[in-house]
Amino acid sequence: MKIVILGSGRGSNAEAILRAQAAGLLGRGRVVQVFSDKPEAGILALGQKHGVPAVFLDPGPFKTKFDEAGENRYIEEISRLEPGLMVLAGFMRILKPRFIEAFAGKIINLHPSLLPSFPGLDAIGQAWRRGVKVTGCTVHYVSAEVDGGPIIDQTAVRIETTDTLESLSAKIHAAEHALLPDVIARLSAH
Repeated sequence: MKIVILGSGRGSNAEAILRAQAAGLLGRGRVVQVFSDKPEAGILALGQKHGVPAVFLDPGPFKTKFDEAGENRYIEEISRLEPGLMVLAGFMRILKPRFIEAFAGKIINLHPSLLPSFPGLDAIGQAWRRGVKVTGCTVHYVSAEVDGGPIIDQTAVRIETTDTLESLSAKIHAAEHALLPDVIARLSAH
C-alpha cells in the first residue's frame, strides 16, 4: 500500500512512521511521498534523511485552509501517486469536502486526545486545564467534521499528580509515535 504523509511542522510523527518503515514495521505499507504546506517545516528534512521524496507544495495564501488553486495542486499531486492511504501527521489545515471526497476512506489523522473529547487546537492543553485524569491520542478517518470522523484506535495516557503540561505532552507524543505506525501496519494488511 502506497502511503503519502502530509505535515506542517517538525515531523515527529512522520519520523515515527519512517523509522517504523525502516524497521519493517509498517506491514505492506510504504511511504512514497511527504508533502508540507510550510516551506521551512522540519518534516521536509526527514524525507532526505529516510530516502523518501519530501516537498513543499504551495497551499495558497490562507493560514488554515487551501484556496482553490492550492487544493487543486494537492489533489493533482497526491492523485498522481495513487496512494492507498494518506496520513495527516501534524497537518494544520482544515480540509474541505471536495478534498476529502477525492480521497474518500483513505485519509487518517492523528489527534492528541481521546476523541470525541477535546477536538481542535491545543487538545493537550484543553485536557490539562480541564483536570481530567486520563487523556491520550486517537487515530481516526477524516470527515468533513473537524476531528469527527470514525475512530480507528486510541491509546489512553494517565495524568499523574506529578505531571506538568510538558511531561504530559511528552507522554502523549510517545503514545502517538507507537499508535500511528501500528494503525498504519494494520490498515496496510487489508
